Amino acid sequence: MDIEIDMTKRRIIIATRESPLALAQAESIKTLLLTYHPHLSVELLGITTQADKHLEIALTEIGGKGLFIKELEEALLDGRADVAVHSMKDVPMELPPGLVLPVIGKREEPRDVFVSNQYVSLAQMPSGASVGTSSLRRQTQLQAIRQDLDFLLLRGNINTRLSRLDKNDFDAIILAAAGLKRMNLESRICDYLSMEQSLPSAGQGALGIECREEDEKVLTLIAPLNDNITHACVSAERALCRRLGGGCKVPVAAYAEIHHRVLSLRGLVANHNGTKILRAALAGDPCHAESIGMRVAEELLQQGAEKILQAFQ
Repeated sequence: MDIEIDMTKRRIIIATRESPLALAQAESIKTLLLTYHPHLSVELLGITTQADKHLEIALTEIGGKGLFIKELEEALLDGRADVAVHSMKDVPMELPPGLVLPVIGKREEPRDVFVSNQYVSLAQMPSGASVGTSSLRRQTQLQAIRQDLDFLLLRGNINTRLSRLDKNDFDAIILAAAGLKRMNLESRICDYLSMEQSLPSAGQGALGIECREEDEKVLTLIAPLNDNITHACVSAERALCRRLGGGCKVPVAAYAEIHHRVLSLRGLVANHNGTKILRAALAGDPCHAESIGMRVAEELLQQGAEKILQAFQ
């Protein structure tokens, strides 16, 4: 009873990036927390990360996706924040000592999407047309389909990317559907890319909540926000990437789904221009999600993934 009384008085601070999408995602977590704990005081702590400060440089050149969350994790470790909200596709495979990711919320649409003001699909684009993307994973898979297109670096938040498209810097851009939907920009989507065209990044479409490992009160408060199905799927995807050493510096993709209590995982590794793509898949008990991820990674390694990935180091 004492814990319940204490928790009703609790204030919780959420660390978040300051991009419009990150703030919208943090607000959605705040709303959920207040749904479960109406007497909770929830505040957002906006932080500008290193990745946000260097939008003109490819992530592969400045340290990878970990730069999206480094300052947020520092806020957790020094006590300025109680939790941090992340897009799971941006979370490195290894967390700093003392931090955990106990909660992964229900997944939004996981697919990549084609956005253009001139064309309705990738297939309709003429030879030589330009496509903007910041992701090696997307670029290599789409190059395998359309070697004749010009793939160019595009970084920045969603509004920045759409603005550059609208200024005709690109003929089309590739984005994650989840971000557009969370920003109420679904009307900009021209076409959803199939899993065969563009297998997603591990964790794409899911939000994770990171906190201090020993903060029992916070762990109790956020526990109801976890979605067991999404958690198992993302755990399998991240286990695959962890075994392969996959991050934004290498084109590794992974996507799991659960149907009729069976978890099915697909994994992919591509070379720099999409001329060689390795694929593997496995299904099994969701209780063994990480093991399934490791086994799919091993299959990719047996096919020669290590040699492909070494070329990106």
